Amino acid sequence: MDNTLPAHGVVVAATPLGNIGDASPRLKAALERADVIAAEDTRRARNLAAALGAEIRGRVVSNFDHNEDKRTRELIDAARAGIVLIVTDAGMPLVSDPGHSLVSAAHDAGVPVTCLPGPSAVTTALALSGLGVGRFIFDGFAPRKSGARRSWLESLQTEKRAVCFFESPHRTAATLEEAAEVLGNDRRAAVCRELTKTFEEVRRGTLGELAAWAAEGVRGEVTVVIDGTTEVGVEPEDLVGDVEKLTKGGMRLKDAVKEVAKNAGIKAGELYDAFIAARSQ
Repeated sequence: MDNTLPAHGVVVAATPLGNIGDASPRLKAALERADVIAAEDTRRARNLAAALGAEIRGRVVSNFDHNEDKRTRELIDAARAGIVLIVTDAGMPLVSDPGHSLVSAAHDAGVPVTCLPGPSAVTTALALSGLGVGRFIFDGFAPRKSGARRSWLESLQTEKRAVCFFESPHRTAATLEEAAEVLGNDRRAAVCRELTKTFEEVRRGTLGELAAWAAEGVRGEVTVVIDGTTEVGVEPEDLVGDVEKLTKGGMRLKDAVKEVAKNAGIKAGELYDAFIAARSQ
């Protein structure tokens, strides 16, 4: 018996991304001891337990995006008396996966919360990327629609930290193509797919090279890492003169600010405020 598990409370447990050998002994013990297993997919949770030789004694209930808010009160009550184990299909719960509602409610209710660390596509991809990932941000799944995706990519133009995100294999090519357009063909990146599985693949290169590669089609679970920019950032105050030149040439202030800000990769609102402040001096 694993004495490190609590007598009661919520236990967040990472599950293998693909290779069952990455499951920890503590995960097996938790599957056996849990009074309730809150699973993203109940069938996968049972298959995982079977693969580990773990005998489930508790109830297995579904806990996914569309029902976790409604199920939270029930699970909190169960966690006051016994162990409620949260597992998702692969990786760490809460990281673009269900679990947030329950963990947040448990903290608010004073119910103990602990974690069984383990596999995560985020940290695995960062480690495999070979990029500068000492400082990074994780942005979940890239926006589905092109307009929102382009706006999101524009927000990364001056980001010095590496950015890691998930993407559907069907949208990977379009996302990399837009990333190359917005962030530059030469920005380095890595596409990691099918992590820890039989056909694991890591493609490294520039965004331009990766966009050309992905155009032929990408399969499997995809995690992307894009290197942070090495360019020296421009302050809004430094661009006031450029805006003034455009306005003197007849362009509306709003349009001038928007154009200069876009070319410099900064927020238009910040440039507008800097221009007004400079004018009032």
